[in-house]
Amino acid sequence: MQHRRFGNSALRSSVIGFGTWPIGGARYGPSDDAEATAAIHAALDAGITLFDTAPTYGNGHAEELLGTALTGRRDQAVVVTKGGMISDENAFITGLDSSREHLARGLDESLARLKTDYVDIYLLHWPDGETPLADIAASLGHLVESGKTRAVVVCNLDKRQLREIAGAATDSPIVASQVGFSLLDRRWANETFALCDELGIGVMAYGPLAHGLLTGAYTRETSFDDRDWRKAGVIFGQPLLTPENRERNLQVIDTLAGFAAEKNVSLVQLAIAWVLAHAPVTVALTGARNTSEILGCVAAAEVTLDTADLAAIDTIMQNAAGMTDVLPAGGTSKATATAKQGA
Repeated sequence: MQHRRFGNSALRSSVIGFGTWPIGGARYGPSDDAEATAAIHAALDAGITLFDTAPTYGNGHAEELLGTALTGRRDQAVVVTKGGMISDENAFITGLDSSREHLARGLDESLARLKTDYVDIYLLHWPDGETPLADIAASLGHLVESGKTRAVVVCNLDKRQLREIAGAATDSPIVASQVGFSLLDRRWANETFALCDELGIGVMAYGPLAHGLLTGAYTRETSFDDRDWRKAGVIFGQPLLTPENRERNLQVIDTLAGFAAEKNVSLVQLAIAWVLAHAPVTVALTGARNTSEILGCVAAAEVTLDTADLAAIDTIMQNAAGMTDVLPAGGTSKATATAKQGA
């Protein structure tokens, strides 16, 4: 398994990370705890070191599962969790809170569920649009000083916000920005990747498989559980699976799968390798519920896409429907509706 540094920092991670939202058991369809635990162990055995979780993934259930699964192997893992969201009993996001008190209390609760004294990375999940970014930077720095996290990262911040908070975080520098990035979603890349290069920080790319769409598992007959956030067909603000776009995008995915087969790799491996081919990505976070899903991602770390491959893929993607190039007007300060999806 290859490893990369987070920008100019000393912190390193496997290039593939294990995303735990699907194993939380809420809003992402059903998941079996025993299979999820086995998947975490298989990921460790395969050389995956980074495990990304959050309190909102099943109202702490994903954190609890991860903490139990890492018993005796905590030193092999880069554990990432987040704070700043408020959820109800069904794990629906009801509000955002970036205050120091909320972040500190949330981290303490996460540490208890994770059965550890510290996390390697703590993230601001979404900014609340009210707390000054300089205050958030100071709060995150305070958590590093407390020893409860070794590094801090921000998530879902637009270019203006990222530059401001990075400039304010002088005592405990921001080591990465976590944003959505996939063949079907390049908005955050267009918005922040050049700035990440300039600032010397890495990127944690979530959703490299477009939240299941790029696995090839969806068919014309696929339906979602009523509580699954993908049921409406809108994937983080993009209507990729709505009735008018679904068939066209499934055809694009079929074409991508054919291209992958020509290179003797799976569609999953092609999609992840494409994400990893873009600087300044440090790690692609892939959600998994079982051993076969996570192990199916591992070989992507060894797939190399040359300039001709990337050009061919871009040509295929020109036929996709529902993609947009830019973030919603107003950036993340007005993205509460998107945040409520819980990513």
